[in-house]
Amino acid sequence: MNPATIALILVAAIILGTIVFALAGVHRLRMTPTEYMVGGRTFGALFLWLLMAGEIYTSFTFLGAAGWAYGKGAPAFYILCYGTIGYIVGYFLLPPIWRLGKERGYLTGPDFFVDRYQSRWLGGAIAILYFFLVVPYVTLQLTGLQVLLTLAGYGAFNATATVGIAFFAIALFVFSAGLRGTAWASVIKDILVLGGVIFVGIFLPIHFFGSPAAVLDKIIATNPKWLTLQPAGPFPPIWFVSTVILTGIAFFAGPANLPAVYSAKSENSVRLNTMFLPFYQLLLMLVFFAGFTALLVAPGLKGAAADQSFMIVVQKYYPAWVLGIIAGAGCLAALVPASALLLSAASMISKNVLGDLFNIATSDRSRTRATRAFILVIAAMSLAFWVFKRTTMVEMLLLYYNGIAQMLPGLVFGLVWPRVNATAIACGIAAGLLIAIYISYVANLPTWHGINTGLFALAVNVAVCAGITLCMKKPLLDGPQHSAEQKSLSIPGRRLPD
Repeated sequence: MNPATIALILVAAIILGTIVFALAGVHRLRMTPTEYMVGGRTFGALFLWLLMAGEIYTSFTFLGAAGWAYGKGAPAFYILCYGTIGYIVGYFLLPPIWRLGKERGYLTGPDFFVDRYQSRWLGGAIAILYFFLVVPYVTLQLTGLQVLLTLAGYGAFNATATVGIAFFAIALFVFSAGLRGTAWASVIKDILVLGGVIFVGIFLPIHFFGSPAAVLDKIIATNPKWLTLQPAGPFPPIWFVSTVILTGIAFFAGPANLPAVYSAKSENSVRLNTMFLPFYQLLLMLVFFAGFTALLVAPGLKGAAADQSFMIVVQKYYPAWVLGIIAGAGCLAALVPASALLLSAASMISKNVLGDLFNIATSDRSRTRATRAFILVIAAMSLAFWVFKRTTMVEMLLLYYNGIAQMLPGLVFGLVWPRVNATAIACGIAAGLLIAIYISYVANLPTWHGINTGLFALAVNVAVCAGITLCMKKPLLDGPQHSAEQKSLSIPGRRLPD
């Protein structure tokens, strides 16, 4: 049997075995919208930890971080920093959102906006925006999947068709299993990714240089500036700091994060997760060592090829079965988060657009069926986007964060500022998105005077939102204009404007 066959059989066995394992965990459950979208709100601390880690640590963690360590050096360290900040923000932000979700029956991220701002049109608009932001992020996972399958096949075939098959297999899986199935799949994914990262982050450096520390010594000896930020370079310290701030504070603003929070059975489960998820940051340090080792062993890779760096080393110097296991773990790191993203995006369209705006698919059965249909639609859109738009994994991630960061004022102000209203939030989001689009795609600038484009756009967003709120006449909170429906939707303990 040739090496490509051995590796690909192992990859297929890992993917199919994980799907079967996850389906076995949910096959007796009745898929109501609450069960399908938020796991019945029954996840304990351990299960929630596995689910959230499965969503957060993706193929970007597995390949993209190593690719930037290989191709950029010190700027890659922003990846290690922003998650740590994100967990600190999440410790304070997520428990009150969970409480509201539990009390008010939220199923999607936009449900918070509908309830807090008494505006179905705002919730629907945010759902549509999230829908289109999910596509490049899912595309990121497909890029990782292609890299892994191409290498597992030893470059002997075009992996595009195989990527499509694997992706639609996971789409059909989440079509059947819902959020709880994704959580069960995360159990296998996290175990295999942990083993794979330990191998490439510890054993690769030992194999070639004797220890991880020796890799750093060799990097410094051959390129003394590689591990330091260069003020005159394309990623100066101001870019590093602003990017860490943006991605850190927006860490839990993504469309799949809030449904995962709603799935917790208690507020304490949510808080414990923000305390223990930082342990996964240790994996990132090992991924950096894998990228640095590959730089020394297989130099010369450019652009998107840098994302393949350590896998190329594994392919060249290790048996096919080792390559197959590591590639299989990486494929799960792409497919499991993609399943959560597909589910969250489809849930928002069925609940906040079809249901809230157009009164279509409002029964439990029809809402579940609509969500399943949109899973397949989003999968097809993501695959098409991936075929025609290729870029590095980090660039896709930054595009995603530039968008989701614009939702942050709506979440934070909604918790702490009773006066802010739907008009102010919508204008702030629109201003932030227009600024980000103009700088990135019209002016074609990578940063705004060195500052991360998304952070500058977020600052404009906050300024517009706060300015409109302060300029508008303070609403009468107890007047007769409040309908019974508005009162029933209001957040307990908080008096809301129209």
